Amino acid sequence: MKTTNDTENLFYAINPATGEALPGGFREHTAAEIDAAVQEAEQAFEIFRREPPQRKVALLRRIGEELEANRAALVAVCTTETALPLPRLHGELTRTINQLNLFAGLVEEGSWVGARIDRAQPQRQPAPKPDLRQWQIPLGVVCVFGASNFPFAFSVAGGDTASALAAGCPVVVKGHPAHPGTSALVGQAIDRAVQAVEMPKGVFSLIQGHSTDVGMAMVMHPLVKAVGFTGSTGGGKAIFAAASSRPEPIPVYAEMGSTNPVFILPGAIKEKSEQIAQGLVSSITLGTGQFCTNPGMVLALDSPETARFIGEIAGTLEKNATTPGIMLTPAIQQAYNDGVLRMQQVKGVSKIAGGVSRNAPCEGIAYLMQASAATLLRHPALAEEVFGPSSLLVTAEDKAQLYQVAERLEGHLTATVHATPADLEEYGELVKILERKVGRLLFNGFPTGVEVSPAMVHGGPFPATTDSRSTSVGTGAIYRFTRPVCYQDFPENALPDALKDENPLGIWRLIDGAFTKDRVSAV
Repeated sequence: MKTTNDTENLFYAINPATGEALPGGFREHTAAEIDAAVQEAEQAFEIFRREPPQRKVALLRRIGEELEANRAALVAVCTTETALPLPRLHGELTRTINQLNLFAGLVEEGSWVGARIDRAQPQRQPAPKPDLRQWQIPLGVVCVFGASNFPFAFSVAGGDTASALAAGCPVVVKGHPAHPGTSALVGQAIDRAVQAVEMPKGVFSLIQGHSTDVGMAMVMHPLVKAVGFTGSTGGGKAIFAAASSRPEPIPVYAEMGSTNPVFILPGAIKEKSEQIAQGLVSSITLGTGQFCTNPGMVLALDSPETARFIGEIAGTLEKNATTPGIMLTPAIQQAYNDGVLRMQQVKGVSKIAGGVSRNAPCEGIAYLMQASAATLLRHPALAEEVFGPSSLLVTAEDKAQLYQVAERLEGHLTATVHATPADLEEYGELVKILERKVGRLLFNGFPTGVEVSPAMVHGGPFPATTDSRSTSVGTGAIYRFTRPVCYQDFPENALPDALKDENPLGIWRLIDGAFTKDRVSAV
């Protein structure tokens, strides 16, 4: 972070709770400064990628330690820039530290490199088989965009940064302009960690800026080899298009919009409608709806039981949403209000419940709308994300129409099915349809919690992300920033440790199709 007393190119954080600019301007980095940061990262890459695993482990853990040591200052600044409550921010910061330690553990164990060894068979006929050995290597400099809604976990030291560093890639982060002070403090913590473990300075850089030109300059820099992004569909698509237009196109792992449909089957409504209604309203309004996994669409069969269930949801929301939450920025609030208005203007959509305005800056009023499946099929834009505390309740005439709606869905991060065992047997095809639409399927739960663990998938088909094969949460995220390299008939002393006969790292390897930690023996 760089600040100046000059007024030129300064931007300011806004306190969403008051609408007032916070003191202390932040200077937008210039094109020359961005170039210098990327050049320095490229120089660092040649050193960083050769560092033994223990050195990367030390860096990741030290970053976590620096964040913990500065917890009080971090959450104090962050709550003024985001209006997020202190308990939420403390929990998110803990998650961020745990995420760094999770990747440190992954690197320390070492098997993530995916070592594969096919032993030579020189006597094979009609042609000898060569010795082949493969592992994953880092791509190079990674550009990361901080997110607005998770100022710690998806920002400067978030999952993209942690996974890129774990892979051996230097990171240049574009801090989100909604929380520049928080970004600066986190960036300083990472800088201290880099210095403490004596890594090259270019392993990490923070770029600040309010204009889209700053981010695009990073994406278009010829030394940047991959991009991690969490944000709007428009922003993600623009970055993807720019990266694809480069003389050397690069991968963009953009997590974008998602409506996260929730299917509630008849048996579940009969058995636990009140419980589901309460859980749904809590999930819809959690964090003023500013989660990428917010349940923006709820689907059920039209029936008297469903009508009562919808009444329970509406009543619960009216009771719980009397005081609107605060949205993160005026722009997010405006986009939310515009989206709700567009939805309500569609013929066949009705508002059935809503909170009450307090005329507060950046307030996010919760809404429930209702429409028939036929209306949704005529107006597919109703299934697009409205980022905030609203949801559309959709009723289908029968199973066939419910399946038709599911088939028409675009890509989402999650889909949820509330069902009894009998429902699952009768509606088994629904799960098969949804497998093709999302990255994570939930049963009898709510999608707003994302566990950070090896098995988690936080991704999905377009437009949820730009690459459905990846995840931005969990240890699988590391593979976004690596590529496989194969060595054929290389002498032992020229191979990386992960591929040497003796297995000095003690990792799991796939030798002739079988996983083992054994050394490579002669055929």
